[in-house]
Amino acid sequence: MKTVISISGDSIDSPFDSRFGRAAAFCLFDSATGEWSIHENPALQASGGAGILAAQFVADLGAGSVISGAFGPNAFDTLEAAGVAMYAGSADRAVTAREVIDLLEAGALTRVTAASAEGHHGGRGNR
Repeated sequence: MKTVISISGDSIDSPFDSRFGRAAAFCLFDSATGEWSIHENPALQASGGAGILAAQFVADLGAGSVISGAFGPNAFDTLEAAGVAMYAGSADRAVTAREVIDLLEAGALTRVTAASAEGHHGGRGNR
């Protein structure tokens, strides 16, 4: 399965970034092959709708799951509609994307079943 991890660098050993829509990049890891690639987040500089743009990008990468710190309501809905499972990454300490993958494979991450952050720029979470 392909998993995307939000990161703040350019390798699998980059620090995990708890932001989803505003993460600097995404690490795409394929558990079947062990291969990984880095993709700059095209939503990083968006003036609005970063969560939706990032979610669409992650789905277009073919990810079956994504690990980040928080998912706003629009990002959550977009990922859920695309069939992408969401997991909350470790916020307890600074970890790398590689360590987050190990946590996922060990069953140590919690699956996200609802938006975990408020929306911005007029999103549903601001009502």
